[in-house]
Amino acid sequence: MDTVITWRFMGASLPVSTAAGDLAGWVVGALILAGAALLLLETVLPGLIAGVLGLICLLSGVIVGYAKFGAPTGNLILLGVSAGLVVGTLAWMKYFPSSRIAKVFVSETTVGDLGVEKPELLNQTGVTHTNLRPSGTAVINGRRVDVVTEGSMIDRGTPVRVIAVEGLRVVVRAIENP
Repeated sequence: MDTVITWRFMGASLPVSTAAGDLAGWVVGALILAGAALLLLETVLPGLIAGVLGLICLLSGVIVGYAKFGAPTGNLILLGVSAGLVVGTLAWMKYFPSSRIAKVFVSETTVGDLGVEKPELLNQTGVTHTNLRPSGTAVINGRRVDVVTEGSMIDRGTPVRVIAVEGLRVVVRAIENP
């Protein structure tokens, strides 16, 4: 005698399975599909929660497959899930970065570029505003600029020339005969 398993929701009754073994197949499939969907959601949701839940669902689907269907079928389910993860990961790595969805999440700006280099100061002259021991301030082209010397101390009010601009660092040298 077959037992009919029904799903009741808001007064409606839907027959799901005629035996408990049939329901296990649906559970395995639902867990694997839910795991795959959660792993896809992890690509756009922050926090790693969806990814962890997805992996738990996939692992649960494999475990239920082993428990309900035995080792041979469980091995096939495990092989299918593993192959799906590898193929899905490779496809995601190839196609996601260039997709329209990824354009929303991927920044095209340069990381680490502060835009503070001052190449226009190279070979310009000015006067030290403070003593340079070896760093301090100089007035170059009417602007106060943080500068460093090549190593020697330069007194306040000494004319200097910019000999190098290295990122944020502006290197000056005293002018011997102005």
